[in-house]
Amino acid sequence: MWERAVLVGVGPGTDEEALDELAALARAAGAEAVGRVVQSRAVPDPATFVGKGKLDQVHELVHAHGADAVIFDDELSPGQLRNVEERLRIKVLDRTALILDIFALHARSGEGKAQVELAQLNYLMPRLRGWGEAMSRLGGGIGTRGPGETKLEVDRQHIRRRLAKLRRDIVKLGKTRRTKRSVRERSGVPQVALAGYTNAGKSTLMNALTGAEALVADQPFATLDPTTRRLTLPGGRGATLSDTVGFVRKLPHQLVEAFRSTLEEVGEADLILHVEDASAPDVTAQVAAVREALAEIGAAGLPEVLAPNKWDLLDPMARSRARRRFPDAVPVSALTGDGMDELLHGVESTIPELPIEVRLLVPYSRPEIVPLLHRRADVLSSDDLAEGTAVVARVSPRELAAVQEFVVTPVVHRRAGS
Repeated sequence: MWERAVLVGVGPGTDEEALDELAALARAAGAEAVGRVVQSRAVPDPATFVGKGKLDQVHELVHAHGADAVIFDDELSPGQLRNVEERLRIKVLDRTALILDIFALHARSGEGKAQVELAQLNYLMPRLRGWGEAMSRLGGGIGTRGPGETKLEVDRQHIRRRLAKLRRDIVKLGKTRRTKRSVRERSGVPQVALAGYTNAGKSTLMNALTGAEALVADQPFATLDPTTRRLTLPGGRGATLSDTVGFVRKLPHQLVEAFRSTLEEVGEADLILHVEDASAPDVTAQVAAVREALAEIGAAGLPEVLAPNKWDLLDPMARSRARRRFPDAVPVSALTGDGMDELLHGVESTIPELPIEVRLLVPYSRPEIVPLLHRRADVLSSDDLAEGTAVVARVSPRELAAVQEFVVTPVVHRRAGS
Protein backbone atom coordinates (compact mmCIF):
# COMPACT_ATOMS: atom_id res chain seq x y z
CA MET A 1 0.00 0.00 0.00
CA TRP A 2 1.39 3.37 -1.03
CA GLU A 3 2.11 5.98 1.59
CA ARG A 4 1.52 9.68 0.93
CA ALA A 5 4.40 12.05 1.45
CA VAL A 6 5.05 15.78 1.37
CA LEU A 7 8.49 16.63 -0.05
CA VAL A 8 10.58 19.53 1.27
CA GLY A 9 13.65 21.12 -0.35
CA VAL A 10 15.89 23.95 0.84
CA GLY A 11 18.77 25.66 -0.90
CA PRO A 12 19.81 28.61 -3.07
CA GLY A 13 17.61 28.81 -6.16
CA THR A 14 15.65 25.70 -5.18
CA ASP A 15 12.40 25.13 -7.09
CA GLU A 16 9.86 22.32 -7.25
CA GLU A 17 11.63 20.65 -10.21
CA ALA A 18 14.66 20.17 -7.96
CA LEU A 19 12.54 17.65 -6.01
CA ASP A 20 11.87 15.39 -9.02
CA GLU A 21 14.70 13.04 -8.01
CA LEU A 22 13.47 12.95 -4.40
CA ALA A 23 10.01 12.02 -5.73
CA ALA A 24 11.57 9.14 -7.71
CA LEU A 25 13.43 7.96 -4.61
CA ALA A 26 10.21 8.15 -2.59
CA ARG A 27 8.39 6.03 -5.20
CA ALA A 28 11.17 3.44 -5.01
CA ALA A 29 10.52 3.21 -1.26
CA GLY A 30 6.75 2.94 -1.66
CA ALA A 31 5.59 6.55 -1.18
CA GLU A 32 3.78 8.87 -3.57
CA ALA A 33 4.46 12.61 -3.39
CA VAL A 34 1.22 14.49 -2.72
CA GLY A 35 2.74 17.92 -2.13
CA ARG A 36 5.99 19.86 -2.41
CA VAL A 37 7.39 22.76 -0.42
CA VAL A 38 10.59 24.55 -1.40
CA GLN A 39 12.47 27.38 0.23
CA SER A 40 15.27 29.28 -1.48
CA ARG A 41 17.76 30.23 1.20
CA ALA A 42 21.54 30.06 1.51
CA VAL A 43 21.63 28.54 4.99
CA PRO A 44 19.01 26.16 6.46
CA ASP A 45 17.32 27.11 9.71
CA PRO A 46 19.47 25.64 12.51
CA ALA A 47 16.44 24.48 14.51
CA THR A 48 13.93 23.24 11.92
CA PHE A 49 15.85 23.33 8.60
CA VAL A 50 13.05 25.40 6.98
CA GLY A 51 11.77 28.67 8.35
CA LYS A 52 8.70 28.90 10.57
CA GLY A 53 6.44 30.06 7.73
CA LYS A 54 7.45 27.21 5.47
CA LEU A 55 7.05 24.71 8.29
CA ASP A 56 3.49 25.97 8.76
CA GLN A 57 2.95 25.46 5.02
CA VAL A 58 4.20 21.89 5.32
CA HIS A 59 1.83 21.37 8.24
CA GLU A 60 -1.11 22.59 6.17
CA LEU A 61 -0.24 20.30 3.25
CA VAL A 62 0.08 17.31 5.56
CA HIS A 63 -3.45 17.80 6.85
CA ALA A 64 -4.94 18.80 3.49
CA HIS A 65 -3.71 15.60 1.81
CA GLY A 66 -3.78 13.26 4.79
CA ALA A 67 -0.06 12.64 4.35
CA ASP A 68 1.70 9.81 6.18
CA ALA A 69 5.21 11.28 6.06
CA VAL A 70 7.33 14.34 5.32
CA ILE A 71 10.59 13.81 3.43
CA PHE A 72 13.41 16.38 3.34
CA ASP A 73 15.86 16.48 0.42
CA ASP A 74 18.89 16.86 2.71
CA GLU A 75 20.20 15.20 5.84
CA LEU A 76 18.77 16.74 9.00
CA SER A 77 20.69 16.92 12.25
CA PRO A 78 19.27 14.91 15.17
CA GLY A 79 17.98 18.15 16.74
CA GLN A 80 16.33 19.34 13.53
CA LEU A 81 14.68 15.97 12.99
CA ARG A 82 13.35 15.94 16.53
CA ASN A 83 12.06 19.53 16.36
CA VAL A 84 10.28 19.05 13.04
CA GLU A 85 8.67 15.82 14.14
CA GLU A 86 7.44 17.42 17.37
CA ARG A 87 5.91 20.29 15.36
CA LEU A 88 4.27 18.18 12.64
CA ARG A 89 3.35 15.12 14.75
CA ILE A 90 4.00 12.89 11.77
CA LYS A 91 6.79 10.63 10.50
CA VAL A 92 9.70 12.74 9.24
CA LEU A 93 12.48 11.36 7.04
CA ASP A 94 15.49 13.00 5.51
CA ARG A 95 17.19 12.08 2.23
CA THR A 96 19.75 9.86 3.96
CA ALA A 97 17.13 7.80 5.79
CA LEU A 98 15.15 7.42 2.57
CA ILE A 99 18.13 6.17 0.56
CA LEU A 100 19.13 3.79 3.35
CA ASP A 101 15.57 2.46 3.35
CA ILE A 102 15.72 1.78 -0.41
CA PHE A 103 19.04 -0.01 0.03
CA ALA A 104 17.50 -2.18 2.75
CA LEU A 105 14.65 -3.01 0.38
CA HIS A 106 16.99 -4.17 -2.41
CA ALA A 107 19.84 -5.84 -0.51
CA ARG A 108 19.99 -9.52 -1.41
CA SER A 109 23.39 -10.97 -0.52
CA GLY A 110 24.70 -11.44 3.00
CA GLU A 111 27.36 -8.81 2.38
CA GLY A 112 24.86 -6.33 0.98
CA LYS A 113 22.48 -6.75 3.92
CA ALA A 114 25.31 -6.35 6.42
CA GLN A 115 26.58 -3.22 4.68
CA VAL A 116 23.12 -1.64 4.68
CA GLU A 117 22.51 -2.43 8.34
CA LEU A 118 25.93 -1.01 9.24
CA ALA A 119 25.06 2.22 7.43
CA GLN A 120 21.63 2.41 9.05
CA LEU A 121 22.94 1.89 12.56
CA ASN A 122 25.67 4.50 12.04
CA TYR A 123 22.95 6.92 10.92
CA LEU A 124 20.55 6.07 13.74
CA MET A 125 23.07 5.98 16.58
CA PRO A 126 23.25 9.77 17.19
CA ARG A 127 19.48 10.04 16.71
CA LEU A 128 18.41 7.61 19.43
CA ARG A 129 18.45 10.07 22.32
CA GLY A 130 15.09 11.76 22.72
CA TRP A 131 13.72 10.42 19.46
CA GLY A 132 10.54 9.46 21.31
CA GLU A 133 7.72 9.01 18.82
CA ALA A 134 10.15 8.28 16.00
CA MET A 135 11.28 5.20 17.90
CA SER A 136 7.73 4.00 18.44
CA ARG A 137 7.01 3.99 14.70
CA LEU A 138 9.78 1.55 13.77
CA GLY A 139 8.41 -1.57 12.14
CA GLY A 140 6.19 -0.37 9.30
CA GLY A 141 6.34 1.74 6.15
CA ILE A 142 9.19 3.66 4.54
CA GLY A 143 12.09 4.56 6.74
CA THR A 144 11.59 1.52 8.92
CA ARG A 145 13.18 -1.33 6.99
CA GLY A 146 16.46 -2.82 8.13
CA PRO A 147 17.53 -3.18 11.75
CA GLY A 148 14.00 -3.09 13.18
CA GLU A 149 12.73 -2.18 16.62
CA THR A 150 14.26 -5.16 18.40
CA LYS A 151 17.77 -3.91 17.63
CA LEU A 152 17.09 -0.24 18.31
CA GLU A 153 15.15 -0.35 21.56
CA VAL A 154 18.24 -1.54 23.43
CA ASP A 155 21.03 0.59 24.83
CA ARG A 156 23.85 2.19 22.88
CA GLN A 157 26.40 -0.29 24.14
CA HIS A 158 24.51 -3.14 22.53
CA ILE A 159 24.36 -1.20 19.25
CA ARG A 160 28.10 -0.59 19.42
CA ARG A 161 28.64 -4.32 19.80
CA ARG A 162 26.32 -4.92 16.84
CA LEU A 163 28.27 -2.40 14.76
CA ALA A 164 31.55 -4.12 15.63
CA LYS A 165 30.12 -7.52 14.63
CA LEU A 166 28.80 -6.16 11.33
CA ARG A 167 32.21 -4.73 10.48
CA ARG A 168 33.83 -8.11 11.20
CA ASP A 169 31.18 -9.90 9.10
CA ILE A 170 31.73 -7.54 6.17
CA VAL A 171 35.47 -8.20 6.28
CA LYS A 172 34.86 -11.96 6.20
CA LEU A 173 32.20 -11.76 3.48
CA GLY A 174 34.48 -9.63 1.34
CA LYS A 175 37.35 -12.14 1.39
CA THR A 176 35.85 -14.37 -1.30
CA ARG A 177 35.20 -11.41 -3.58
CA ARG A 178 38.73 -10.07 -3.05
CA THR A 179 40.17 -13.52 -3.74
CA LYS A 180 38.27 -13.71 -7.03
CA ARG A 181 39.44 -10.22 -7.91
CA SER A 182 43.09 -11.09 -7.20
CA VAL A 183 42.77 -14.16 -9.46
CA ARG A 184 41.48 -11.91 -12.25
CA GLU A 185 44.35 -9.48 -11.65
CA ARG A 186 46.99 -12.23 -11.83
CA SER A 187 45.49 -13.57 -15.05
CA GLY A 188 46.24 -10.32 -16.83
CA VAL A 189 42.58 -9.97 -17.91
CA PRO A 190 41.63 -6.27 -17.93
CA GLN A 191 38.89 -5.28 -15.52
CA VAL A 192 36.16 -2.87 -16.60
CA ALA A 193 33.78 -1.38 -14.01
CA LEU A 194 30.34 -0.09 -14.93
CA ALA A 195 29.61 3.11 -13.05
CA GLY A 196 26.96 5.75 -13.43
CA TYR A 197 24.02 7.57 -11.96
CA THR A 198 21.34 5.36 -10.51
CA ASN A 199 18.76 4.20 -13.05
CA ALA A 200 21.00 5.12 -15.99
CA GLY A 201 20.61 1.65 -17.49
CA LYS A 202 23.85 0.01 -16.35
CA SER A 203 22.34 -3.43 -15.81
CA THR A 204 20.56 -3.32 -19.19
CA LEU A 205 23.85 -2.37 -20.84
CA MET A 206 25.68 -5.18 -19.05
CA ASN A 207 23.10 -7.68 -20.28
CA ALA A 208 23.46 -6.34 -23.84
CA LEU A 209 27.26 -6.54 -23.79
CA THR A 210 27.74 -9.87 -22.03
CA GLY A 211 24.48 -11.80 -22.20
CA ALA A 212 24.28 -11.66 -18.40
CA GLU A 213 20.94 -11.76 -16.64
CA ALA A 214 21.44 -8.88 -14.23
CA LEU A 215 18.29 -7.52 -12.61
CA VAL A 216 16.74 -4.71 -14.66
CA ALA A 217 14.21 -2.46 -12.92
CA ASP A 218 13.01 1.06 -13.60
CA GLN A 219 13.79 2.34 -10.13
CA PRO A 220 16.78 3.71 -8.21
CA PHE A 221 19.28 1.32 -6.64
CA ALA A 222 17.88 -1.86 -8.19
CA THR A 223 21.47 -3.20 -8.26
CA LEU A 224 23.32 -3.37 -4.94
CA ASP A 225 25.39 -6.54 -5.20
CA PRO A 226 28.19 -6.44 -7.80
CA THR A 227 27.87 -8.79 -10.75
CA THR A 228 30.95 -9.71 -12.82
CA ARG A 229 30.79 -11.25 -16.30
CA ARG A 230 33.27 -11.93 -19.09
CA LEU A 231 33.38 -9.49 -21.98
CA THR A 232 34.93 -10.22 -25.39
CA LEU A 233 36.38 -7.20 -27.19
CA PRO A 234 36.42 -6.84 -31.00
CA GLY A 235 40.08 -7.83 -31.33
CA GLY A 236 39.47 -11.07 -29.43
CA ARG A 237 40.92 -9.81 -26.15
CA GLY A 238 38.97 -10.81 -23.05
CA ALA A 239 37.97 -8.54 -20.17
CA THR A 240 35.74 -8.68 -17.11
CA LEU A 241 32.80 -6.31 -16.71
CA SER A 242 31.48 -5.57 -13.20
CA ASP A 243 28.13 -3.90 -12.55
CA THR A 244 28.00 -1.79 -9.39
CA VAL A 245 25.58 0.24 -7.32
CA GLY A 246 24.46 3.52 -8.89
CA PHE A 247 25.48 6.90 -7.54
CA VAL A 248 23.30 9.90 -6.73
CA ARG A 249 23.86 13.47 -5.70
CA LYS A 250 24.21 13.87 -1.93
CA LEU A 251 25.11 10.20 -1.57
CA PRO A 252 25.00 9.55 2.18
CA HIS A 253 28.43 9.38 3.76
CA GLN A 254 27.31 6.37 5.79
CA LEU A 255 26.70 4.43 2.56
CA VAL A 256 30.05 5.32 1.05
CA GLU A 257 31.76 4.08 4.20
CA ALA A 258 29.66 0.93 4.54
CA PHE A 259 30.02 0.00 0.85
CA ARG A 260 33.67 1.02 0.58
CA SER A 261 34.83 -2.60 0.26
CA THR A 262 32.35 -3.20 -2.56
CA LEU A 263 33.19 0.09 -4.25
CA GLU A 264 36.83 -0.97 -4.28
CA GLU A 265 35.80 -3.03 -7.31
CA VAL A 266 35.51 0.28 -9.15
CA GLY A 267 38.74 1.75 -7.74
CA GLU A 268 40.75 -1.35 -8.73
CA ALA A 269 39.45 -1.47 -12.31
CA ASP A 270 41.60 -0.81 -15.38
CA LEU A 271 38.84 1.28 -16.96
CA ILE A 272 35.56 2.91 -15.93
CA LEU A 273 32.65 2.45 -18.33
CA HIS A 274 30.63 5.48 -17.24
CA VAL A 275 26.97 5.09 -18.22
CA GLU A 276 24.49 7.96 -18.02
CA ASP A 277 20.88 8.54 -19.04
CA ALA A 278 21.22 10.82 -22.07
CA SER A 279 17.51 11.70 -21.83
CA ALA A 280 17.77 13.03 -18.26
CA PRO A 281 17.25 16.80 -18.15
CA ASP A 282 20.14 17.22 -15.71
CA VAL A 283 22.53 14.71 -17.28
CA THR A 284 25.47 17.13 -16.98
CA ALA A 285 24.93 17.39 -13.23
CA GLN A 286 24.60 13.60 -13.00
CA VAL A 287 27.92 13.06 -14.81
CA ALA A 288 29.56 15.54 -12.40
CA ALA A 289 28.01 13.80 -9.37
CA VAL A 290 29.33 10.40 -10.45
CA ARG A 291 32.81 11.73 -11.10
CA GLU A 292 32.78 13.37 -7.67
CA ALA A 293 31.79 10.07 -6.06
CA LEU A 294 34.51 8.24 -8.03
CA ALA A 295 37.05 10.73 -6.72
CA GLU A 296 35.90 9.99 -3.16
CA ILE A 297 36.72 6.29 -3.57
CA GLY A 298 40.07 6.95 -5.25
CA ALA A 299 39.02 6.19 -8.85
CA ALA A 300 39.23 9.70 -10.31
CA GLY A 301 42.41 9.08 -12.30
CA LEU A 302 41.31 5.89 -14.06
CA PRO A 303 40.73 5.79 -17.83
CA GLU A 304 37.07 6.41 -18.65
CA VAL A 305 34.71 5.80 -21.55
CA LEU A 306 31.52 7.86 -21.22
CA ALA A 307 28.44 6.17 -22.72
CA PRO A 308 25.28 8.31 -22.86
CA ASN A 309 22.57 5.63 -22.79
CA LYS A 310 18.91 5.74 -23.93
CA TRP A 311 20.04 7.55 -27.09
CA ASP A 312 16.90 6.27 -28.83
CA LEU A 313 14.78 8.59 -26.64
CA LEU A 314 16.44 11.76 -27.98
CA ASP A 315 15.25 13.73 -30.99
CA PRO A 316 17.84 15.02 -33.52
CA MET A 317 18.17 18.41 -31.82
CA ALA A 318 18.72 16.85 -28.38
CA ARG A 319 21.31 14.48 -29.87
CA SER A 320 23.17 17.42 -31.39
CA ARG A 321 23.24 19.21 -28.02
CA ALA A 322 24.47 16.07 -26.27
CA ARG A 323 27.29 15.58 -28.78
CA ARG A 324 28.45 19.15 -28.24
CA ARG A 325 28.29 18.68 -24.47
CA PHE A 326 30.18 15.36 -24.49
CA PRO A 327 32.25 15.32 -27.71
CA ASP A 328 34.31 12.26 -26.74
CA ALA A 329 31.37 10.14 -25.57
CA VAL A 330 30.06 7.01 -27.32
CA PRO A 331 26.23 7.24 -27.44
CA VAL A 332 24.34 3.94 -27.14
CA SER A 333 20.95 2.43 -26.60
CA ALA A 334 21.24 -0.64 -24.44
CA LEU A 335 17.60 -1.42 -25.16
CA THR A 336 17.84 -1.44 -28.98
CA GLY A 337 21.51 -2.41 -29.26
CA ASP A 338 22.47 0.69 -31.22
CA GLY A 339 26.07 1.81 -30.66
CA MET A 340 27.24 -1.45 -29.04
CA ASP A 341 29.97 -2.11 -31.61
CA GLU A 342 31.28 1.46 -31.34
CA LEU A 343 31.25 1.19 -27.55
CA LEU A 344 33.25 -2.06 -27.55
CA HIS A 345 35.82 -0.52 -29.89
CA GLY A 346 36.00 2.51 -27.58
CA VAL A 347 36.59 0.28 -24.57
CA GLU A 348 39.23 -1.75 -26.40
CA SER A 349 41.17 1.32 -27.52
CA THR A 350 41.06 2.93 -24.04
CA ILE A 351 41.99 -0.08 -21.89
CA PRO A 352 45.66 0.10 -20.86
CA GLU A 353 47.98 -2.08 -22.91
CA LEU A 354 48.64 -5.67 -21.96
CA PRO A 355 51.13 -6.14 -19.11
CA ILE A 356 54.65 -7.13 -20.07
CA GLU A 357 56.55 -9.77 -18.07
CA VAL A 358 60.23 -8.94 -17.59
CA ARG A 359 63.23 -10.34 -15.74
CA LEU A 360 65.43 -7.64 -14.25
CA LEU A 361 68.76 -7.46 -12.46
CA VAL A 362 68.84 -4.32 -10.34
CA PRO A 363 72.32 -3.41 -9.01
CA TYR A 364 72.62 -2.54 -5.34
CA SER A 365 73.86 0.89 -6.41
CA ARG A 366 70.25 1.68 -7.50
CA PRO A 367 68.30 0.93 -4.32
CA GLU A 368 65.33 3.07 -5.36
CA ILE A 369 64.33 0.80 -8.28
CA VAL A 370 63.01 -2.23 -6.38
CA PRO A 371 60.64 -0.19 -4.14
CA LEU A 372 59.47 1.63 -7.27
CA LEU A 373 58.59 -1.69 -8.89
CA HIS A 374 56.66 -2.80 -5.82
CA ARG A 375 54.66 0.42 -5.94
CA ARG A 376 53.98 0.62 -9.65
CA ALA A 377 54.22 -2.93 -11.02
CA ASP A 378 53.19 -6.51 -10.23
CA VAL A 379 56.32 -8.09 -8.70
CA LEU A 380 56.16 -11.86 -9.12
CA SER A 381 59.47 -12.69 -7.40
CA SER A 382 62.49 -10.95 -5.90
CA ASP A 383 65.83 -12.59 -4.96
CA ASP A 384 69.04 -11.06 -3.63
CA LEU A 385 72.07 -12.24 -5.61
CA ALA A 386 75.76 -11.33 -5.35
CA GLU A 387 75.57 -8.84 -8.22
CA GLY A 388 72.16 -7.33 -7.39
CA THR A 389 68.44 -8.04 -6.92
CA ALA A 390 66.85 -10.38 -9.48
CA VAL A 391 63.23 -9.35 -10.07
CA VAL A 392 60.50 -10.89 -12.20
CA ALA A 393 57.66 -8.46 -12.67
CA ARG A 394 54.75 -7.53 -14.91
CA VAL A 395 54.98 -3.91 -15.97
CA SER A 396 53.07 -1.55 -18.22
CA PRO A 397 54.77 -0.27 -21.38
CA ARG A 398 55.29 3.05 -19.60
CA GLU A 399 57.02 1.41 -16.64
CA LEU A 400 59.10 -0.76 -18.97
CA ALA A 401 60.67 2.37 -20.41
CA ALA A 402 61.75 3.40 -16.90
CA VAL A 403 63.49 0.08 -16.12
CA GLN A 404 64.65 -0.94 -19.60
CA GLU A 405 68.35 -0.71 -18.66
CA PHE A 406 67.92 -3.48 -16.06
CA VAL A 407 66.19 -6.03 -18.35
CA VAL A 408 68.27 -9.23 -18.67
CA THR A 409 65.96 -11.45 -20.75
CA PRO A 410 63.59 -10.78 -23.65
CA VAL A 411 60.23 -9.40 -22.57
CA VAL A 412 57.07 -11.49 -22.81
CA HIS A 413 53.79 -9.82 -23.73
CA ARG A 414 51.14 -11.65 -21.76
CA ARG A 415 47.92 -12.55 -23.51
CA ALA A 416 44.58 -12.08 -21.76
CA GLY A 417 43.74 -15.17 -19.78
CA SER A 418 47.23 -16.63 -20.13
